Amino acid sequence: MGDLELLLPGEADVLVRGLRSLQLRDMGSRGWNQQHENLEKLNMQAILDATAGQGEPIQELLVTHGKIPTLVEELIAVEMWKQKVFPVLCKLEDFKPQNTFPIYMVLHHEASIINLLETVFFHKEVCESAKDTVLDLVDYCHRKLTLLVAQGGRGAPPEEESQHSTPMQELQKQAELMEFEIALKALSVLRYITDCVDSLSLSTLNRMLSTHNLPCLLVELLEHSPWSRQEGGKLQQFESGRWQTVTPSEQQKLSKLDGQVWIALYNLLLSPEARARYCLTSFAKGQLLKLRAFLTDTLLDQLPSLADLQAFLAHLALTEAQPPKKDLVLEQIPEIWERLERENKGKWQAIAKHQLRQVFSPSEQDLRLQARRWAKIYRLDVLEAVAPERPRCASCSAEASKRCSRCQNEWYCCRECQVKHWETHGKACVLAAQGDRAK
Repeated sequence: MGDLELLLPGEADVLVRGLRSLQLRDMGSRGWNQQHENLEKLNMQAILDATAGQGEPIQELLVTHGKIPTLVEELIAVEMWKQKVFPVLCKLEDFKPQNTFPIYMVLHHEASIINLLETVFFHKEVCESAKDTVLDLVDYCHRKLTLLVAQGGRGAPPEEESQHSTPMQELQKQAELMEFEIALKALSVLRYITDCVDSLSLSTLNRMLSTHNLPCLLVELLEHSPWSRQEGGKLQQFESGRWQTVTPSEQQKLSKLDGQVWIALYNLLLSPEARARYCLTSFAKGQLLKLRAFLTDTLLDQLPSLADLQAFLAHLALTEAQPPKKDLVLEQIPEIWERLERENKGKWQAIAKHQLRQVFSPSEQDLRLQARRWAKIYRLDVLEAVAPERPRCASCSAEASKRCSRCQNEWYCCRECQVKHWETHGKACVLAAQGDRAK
């Protein structure tokens, strides 16, 4: 592994072997928390290994032990919990959490898994090892990208923090921002799946091209570009978890997310297998021809392979649209979401009540113990190595050089910002400091 190690090779092997699918009822439980911590360690180690460029043992272990399907099932399980259980939980009369940290951990679980999948799916053998669950993962990515398109030009939720927000209101804001970031990770995962388009099963291809019509959805993403916005007359792009102003000299530069969309489109429209199966109806033709306006010389200089896509579109403009295909095709369908929904149908309120009593009403001692466990996982040297850039002020987002001396978790650019942010940060700071002292 890399020079900076969170896990020794033997430890990583044990953690990967121990990954298993858990019941929705178990979300937030002690056993679930242990697996979540293990996933966080694997996630951070995978990022460290990829950054070091010295082999990626986490990816190899996940493939060797056949754990990619397990990760996909866990990903969809927590997505279902967020949609089916969390809203019911919030409406329970007794739901008055003094601390939202345990709930945040469950919400964050989805982000941890999709981040790990984004890191390892760069390798084609990972897509192959997903087996039939690649169908479920394609459906998952489609759901996330549809939400991105539905947001239109709104992009990510605002980052401003209100000093008068309740803990649950703050949690809701964090959940909305997290959902946006998860959708962007899903875009990258989908692009890596399209890299394997010539080796995907017929069912997966049909799901991508016919059922979901992903090429047209990707065109809409380019049109709306939810990761870009105008703020105060300046162009901003969402990168590394926050909105960043793009200087005039950088505005013609292709963003990473735009690049992922273009590569996915190239794969889905120009690979032999996909071209043979994609029906270019009048609607599809009209949508795809919108791409010609985006294919400028500046873009082609940055992605020269798009010249082939430009030629394809020029030919498409001169050809007749195809009638919708009516072939009878026997195919596999995704089963994880449907199975989980069937197993838990009518049980959502019971699950919420159980978790309220057993999971989301922890004692102060339980919270301090959990804070101590997380302090061991989120070592500062590892976090700084994983971080894509210098830390930012928790109050104003400017580049920060001063760290909270009490908990060592938050960064600030000046004393004034730290004082301003204390009402929001105070409770978490005290809890983290208590957990640190309890070591």
